[in-house]
Amino acid sequence: MGNDWIIEVLADLQSFADHNDMPLLCAQLDEAMLIATVEVATRRHHPAQWSGDDSAPSDAIGKD
Repeated sequence: MGNDWIIEVLADLQSFADHNDMPLLCAQLDEAMLIATVEVATRRHHPAQWSGDDSAPSDAIGKD
């Protein structure tokens, strides 16, 4: 499973938000799922960019 669990957790949160009439949270979670999908895929395809722990690469800190 690797890091795909984070996408599943975000999907569960989005389902909760949808069932509880929280459209703004739903939209934010949709964005978070897209970002998580891209970052998990990037990590999978470029593992040398990651330090081995779950933190972001040091060169990515503070960049927008």
